Amino acid sequence: MSTKFSVVGLGKLGASLAAVIADRGFKVIGVDTSKQAVNAVNGGHAPVAETDLEGTISRNAERINATGNHLEAVVGSEVTFVTVPTPSDEKGAFVLDYAIAAMQAIGTGLRHKNEYHLVVLVSTVLPGSSRNGLLPVLESASGKCHGEDFGFCYSPAFIALGEIIRNFKNPEFLLIGESDTRAGSRLEASYRDIIGTAPPCKRMTLENAELAKISINTFVTAKISFANMLSEICEQIPGGDVDVLSDVIGMDKRIGRSCLTGGLGFGGPCFPRDNAALAYFADAMGSRADLAETTDRFNRSIPERILQRPDLQISHGAKVAVLGLAYKPLSHWVEESQGLTLALGCTELGATVMAYDPLANETARQFVAGAVTVVDTIADCLAGAEIVLITTPDVAFTDLSVQDFNTGAEEVTIVDFWRILKGKLSGQPGIRYVAVGRSTDDDANQARLQNLELSRRQAAAAITDR
Repeated sequence: MSTKFSVVGLGKLGASLAAVIADRGFKVIGVDTSKQAVNAVNGGHAPVAETDLEGTISRNAERINATGNHLEAVVGSEVTFVTVPTPSDEKGAFVLDYAIAAMQAIGTGLRHKNEYHLVVLVSTVLPGSSRNGLLPVLESASGKCHGEDFGFCYSPAFIALGEIIRNFKNPEFLLIGESDTRAGSRLEASYRDIIGTAPPCKRMTLENAELAKISINTFVTAKISFANMLSEICEQIPGGDVDVLSDVIGMDKRIGRSCLTGGLGFGGPCFPRDNAALAYFADAMGSRADLAETTDRFNRSIPERILQRPDLQISHGAKVAVLGLAYKPLSHWVEESQGLTLALGCTELGATVMAYDPLANETARQFVAGAVTVVDTIADCLAGAEIVLITTPDVAFTDLSVQDFNTGAEEVTIVDFWRILKGKLSGQPGIRYVAVGRSTDDDANQARLQNLELSRRQAAAAITDR
């Protein structure tokens, strides 16, 4: 229990990691260029909004210290985690500017140390970035050699915003890309101390680990898109129900049920850009990533196809309520949110749009620039609404009842993308309930199937007649 840690970057990921380390009884030094973030942590407060972060930092305030001085952090610790942003450029590649600056500052700190030090990059990067872009910076700034004087690992986190602390404490597995065996062993031992359990640990080269990170996210998004494709198909068959289909498909151990629930498309700060990154990297290396490109294209087309649904028909002047602006429940993030995209799309069709989210209202207001009215209560959002779009399966929406939808309109159309209220709203007077992913007109769908079979028979007969 003597290891001392430092974390460079006190955003959602870095601050949560520092809090988890401290919660396990270790001393940790947080580093950030933002004085506001440093002051918040030193005052026992969360520098950013994230589930359980405020309480975890508060109860471990004596073990967490923050500074803007990288030298102080490196000299005062044995293992440094780097969680700085790696934003995407216009081609889809990850920009290393922040990571390079961090490595330069860490390298300067290493000059003042005689003891072995481990540097761990957590931020997502493309294959080759660690060995060819960041390790040389560390060696140049420190005047030392990796493997002898310090170790380097790439170990990305597999977390979900809103659940970062829980994910850090209960990882399904650990991924370690190591510059050498000593570095990988040191990090694996540190993880055992921090986590307190021994989840499966996969150790490999830096390049394999870098590719594994974006590959996992890309595969997950392909699975999500497959479920959304099935959702549209299920609406076209009598009795069609995507949840029934997903349940049976998910029983196959080769597939699994996780991430197979049809709904809206994926968003957020990671999934969309990892598809673009893999496609960029494959092309740059003379290969192809058609599946990643197709997944991204299909996902981005979902809001437009929704707005063209014949059972929605948003007319000019219609009053639309959007419940859910974050890209997922329990999140403040609206980046790549399809709920937000739908809200803006409704305004382009001439509708008056009111919107509400349990956590993301303030963030959303910055994005919509007044085009959508973001309100502070569900009641204000639903008042007078003729059409309601439920875009996230947030608990605040699953608890709604029929009475909540007495909006004042003669009839209200409720489009429930996650089918969270099907047991409460189906068949209710004054409500036209559309559960996306389920058949809403079995007679028409049966007629469509009969016509398809008739066409098949006619085509077969025509071939026989020849």
